Amino acid sequence: MSDTLFWPEVRTLLEKRRGRLHAYESLDARRTALIVIDMQSAFVDPGTPSYVPAARAIVPAVNRLAAAVRRAGGSVAWSRASFTGAKDGGWNTFFGYAVSEPVAETVIATLRPGAPGHALAAGMEAQAGDHVFDKYRFSCFTRGSSDIEAWLHQRGADTVLIAGTLTHVCCESSARDAMQLGFKTVMVSDANASRVEANHVATLNAFIQSFGDVRTVDETIALLEASVGARAAE
Repeated sequence: MSDTLFWPEVRTLLEKRRGRLHAYESLDARRTALIVIDMQSAFVDPGTPSYVPAARAIVPAVNRLAAAVRRAGGSVAWSRASFTGAKDGGWNTFFGYAVSEPVAETVIATLRPGAPGHALAAGMEAQAGDHVFDKYRFSCFTRGSSDIEAWLHQRGADTVLIAGTLTHVCCESSARDAMQLGFKTVMVSDANASRVEANHVATLNAFIQSFGDVRTVDETIALLEASVGARAAE
């Protein structure tokens, strides 16, 4: 259960503030979209400069969740972190302090569109009807980062599920921005991954307090299936 992720003081605060742990107790599957963040070779394949071991471990969970969203009538999108150069927009700031120049050059080269590391990792089960898009900032919702907001509106989506890597960087950035743009947003705990488990857990505890909900894959699928069942009963 996702409940075991949450620190006691967070649980107490949420029970006091909204009377329950979870923000959303139901989903409208047809208006729900799963956004899979950056499950690319550069992050999933061992030996790459941006490798996240835990990202490799969540591949089956992400695929299972994507299949369930499609089956329930929702939409699925896959982002690809994309760099054109260190001085592209705000990246000169990040690459100026976060990593050394040699590491920056390697990361940028690996994630240029067309580079092998830029592709979705082998084993990611993207389907023909899914939306695969390039993302030019940490958050796919940042101005100029991608076309995802327009795509969601075209699909009539009002709810976003966030999966992928890294939990506390691109996933969290995208999830927070989605909420700020009016989407009900859920981070799926066991379909997100960070290099450091403490970062993963801290992000989920912070997110559920002010920005949206946190659910496991099993819990999310159960909500999707309940939506389908309710629709059938109408």
